[in-house]
Amino acid sequence: MNIIISEENGATIVGVVGRLDTVTAPELDKEVKPLIKLGATVVFDCAKMDYVSSSGLRVVLSTHKQLAGVGGKFIVRNLNKEVRSVFELTGFNRLLNIE
Repeated sequence: MNIIISEENGATIVGVVGRLDTVTAPELDKEVKPLIKLGATVVFDCAKMDYVSSSGLRVVLSTHKQLAGVGGKFIVRNLNKEVRSVFELTGFNRLLNIE
C-alpha cells in the first residue's frame, strides 16, 4: 500500500493505493493520526484502493470517530465496486459520508 497525502480546498486528501489490510492498516493509522485536529476535514480517496479488510475498516471507523470528536469532517470517496460492497455489507455506508 502507498499513501499519498495532499491538500485540496482546505481539506487533507489521503490517497490510499493498493490493499488496506492487516499488514498495512497500522501504517495508515500512523499517517492519519497527526491530521486529526480541531475542525479538520480529511478525505480518504480510495480510487486506487484494491481491497479493504476488517483491520482497514477499523482504521476508517477510528478516523471518523476521532474527527467527529474534535468537530472535524470525514469523507470517503471514489470507492470501487468491490470495496463499496464491503462498506455496504458492514453498514459503513450508513455511518460515513461517502461520495
